[in-house]
Amino acid sequence: MQWTDRIRQVKIILVAAAVIIAVASLVISNFLVKDLYVEEHKKMEIWAEAMRSFNMADENTDIGLVLKVIDENQTIPIVVMDNHGQALAYRNIESFGKDYADSLRNVAKTGKELMEAGRFIKIAVGEVDGKTEYQYVCFDDSLMIKRLSRWPYIQLGIVLIFVVIAIFALLTSKRAEQNKVWVGLSKETAHQLGTPISSLMAWTEILKETYPDDTLLPEMDKDVRRLQLITDRFSKIGSMPELVSESLNDVLERVADYMRRRTSQKVAIYTNLPEGEIRVNINAALFEWVIENLCKNAVDAMEGSGRVTLTAEETAEKVYVDVTDTGKGIRKKDINNVFRPGFTTKKRGWGLGLSLARRIVEEYHHGRIRVKWSEPGQGTTFRIELKKDKG
Repeated sequence: MQWTDRIRQVKIILVAAAVIIAVASLVISNFLVKDLYVEEHKKMEIWAEAMRSFNMADENTDIGLVLKVIDENQTIPIVVMDNHGQALAYRNIESFGKDYADSLRNVAKTGKELMEAGRFIKIAVGEVDGKTEYQYVCFDDSLMIKRLSRWPYIQLGIVLIFVVIAIFALLTSKRAEQNKVWVGLSKETAHQLGTPISSLMAWTEILKETYPDDTLLPEMDKDVRRLQLITDRFSKIGSMPELVSESLNDVLERVADYMRRRTSQKVAIYTNLPEGEIRVNINAALFEWVIENLCKNAVDAMEGSGRVTLTAEETAEKVYVDVTDTGKGIRKKDINNVFRPGFTTKKRGWGLGLSLARRIVEEYHHGRIRVKWSEPGQGTTFRIELKKDKG
């Protein structure tokens, strides 16, 4: 639970840092864009005044300074429009045409769009028939402002990618560490159990020869073989086990029979199996371990009294195994955490049973295990999905 909480805290910190960086970037960029926009608007007012002076100049006017102001604008897109919506001139806009007149017709549409957006300065350029003639200097944001306004979103994307990579690396590191611990612990457990189990098997054979009619020896032999099966299960963790076509009906019946003999008489273990045989490619020892874990959790959830039902069904492509109990159920906020290593609601327990079950089902059998249904006070159903044995 501590490791899980630590991972959550790191995720929250990373996401909060990304949000703070993104908000700060957006705010700062917004201020910069506004300042640049005001500055460019002032430049456009000066440029428009220069255009007005140029249009109203006579032979006595020195237009050197006017032309210098007009030529200095190399960044802000401009379209000069007349009263009739025709483009008279343009700067810093890419336009393609057969000649300059054709290009003017092409940029007229851009000028009209800028006028509709209110991006223009109105200047008087003289009088015709007693009426004042006007021109409209339509301008767009410069390339610098456009890039600056887009940059926060690019930066936000980069930060989000960084956060995702960091969380993925953190989870991968955690998973790799857990795998090493599980594999090492499993191999060491199998190694430590191997010698005493071999000795017990030898003593059992001696007792059979000495007391052939003793009724307790068969039960002792079953328990010794059970220990040998457990050792075999632990030895398979960490290496890809061989999958063999097995009868799912027989596997579930064996687990149900074992659980009936190991639980209270107040707990009823039922099997709901189809009449026809269902065959799946599994490692029987490990798959039985998964079902036993689910059954033991179900028995603990029922606190010594209730019903556990093992159900199997098949479709054209998949096989489903449901383990249903009448226990206390799982709270909705805990459903997404039940398969996490270390998560447990028991006073005693390591919280590794369901995590190990998911590893066996998903990594070794290429299936899926999930909580199909759960209601507090009513019970829980775990579902295992496996690919059907086509053979």
